[in-house]
Amino acid sequence: MVLSILDTDLYKFSTSNAYFQLYPLAEGTFKFNDRDAESYGPDFIASLKAEFEAMGSLTLDDDEFAYVTSKIRYIPRNYWEWLRGFRFEAEKINVWLDSEGHLQIEVTDFMYKVTLYEVPILAIVAELRNRSRGIEVDTAAAIGILDRKLEFANKNELAFSEFGTRRRFSSDLHDLIVKELKDKCPKYCVGTSNVYFAMKYGITPSGTFPHEWVMFHSGVFGYKRANYLSLEDWIKVYDGALGTALIDTFTTASFLRTLTLKQAKLLDGFRQDSGNEKVVGDAIIARLEEFGIDPRTKVIVFSNALDFPRYKEVADYFRGRVRVLAGIGTNITCDTGIAGYKAANIVMKLSRCRMSEKDPWENVIKISDDLGKHMGLNDEFVIASHELHLQK
Repeated sequence: MVLSILDTDLYKFSTSNAYFQLYPLAEGTFKFNDRDAESYGPDFIASLKAEFEAMGSLTLDDDEFAYVTSKIRYIPRNYWEWLRGFRFEAEKINVWLDSEGHLQIEVTDFMYKVTLYEVPILAIVAELRNRSRGIEVDTAAAIGILDRKLEFANKNELAFSEFGTRRRFSSDLHDLIVKELKDKCPKYCVGTSNVYFAMKYGITPSGTFPHEWVMFHSGVFGYKRANYLSLEDWIKVYDGALGTALIDTFTTASFLRTLTLKQAKLLDGFRQDSGNEKVVGDAIIARLEEFGIDPRTKVIVFSNALDFPRYKEVADYFRGRVRVLAGIGTNITCDTGIAGYKAANIVMKLSRCRMSEKDPWENVIKISDDLGKHMGLNDEFVIASHELHLQK
């Protein structure tokens, strides 16, 4: 179900490299969360473990190594040299069902390794879930649905990247979809987060850093300066490359409050992943104007469960005020046309971390602009809300 070690999101490699360069002794645990709390049985667990075992055979082959070292040059060669020797280890993936049959998964390792498990695990769970339920897709119908969306994007000049790996219906359908994006929407599909398909179809791989990067900094440095320090470290590693900041790990308001003039000038843009697009976009524009920065020189990437009609509405709202781009995931890779079908609503986030084995474990959380995307222990929410001066 995972086609290559590159069959994952670009930001997994960029973030892994950042840990590799700055925090090679740091450790962390990633924890799976099914927001819909679906139930499974022992046969599903057995199949899941078999797929995790199969992940262990994935390697960075010579052609892939040549691609990443020539096309993704902001990640240094020494990282890709290390990745050639990396192997997923199934024994590190702790998977079980709780008393109500809800799926539980945890992985613990060095941060530069453990971060790589997230997207492949989610993609496997999503695809295996569909198979176990006997859900079959009419490929022609699914591509027909996609083509109508691409016609809409082309007509309305809506630039977007494909972000759908983690909850895709299947790897086979994902492959066909990216090919269709390349063939039918070459002007406005500006990239894909999936490095393997970017390589296969000659599309730009896109992405920067995830919530986990800010969550890690909150764990080892504290909530008050997590947004600031995570951006400073990112700038230290990438020196202006990969300059789109994810802004809602501890609410957008908190991020904008600690954003500095230097950071705002260096950043190419901001990614909105929760909250109301218009409210968040207006807040970003207002903060840039406070700094004396023309918002039209920056981009906002909207990626909160967007479909194309909603994206057009947002793009029209901000036209002439700021550049806009969309990251569209599930609406592309899981719109199958199957009556009553709902895509898996799953995530896998950092739950704890520490700077080294000599340090105590610190629990970490995510405080989204959407209540349903919060994640972590209640005690930590109390602490973070106090330190970040968040409204209760």
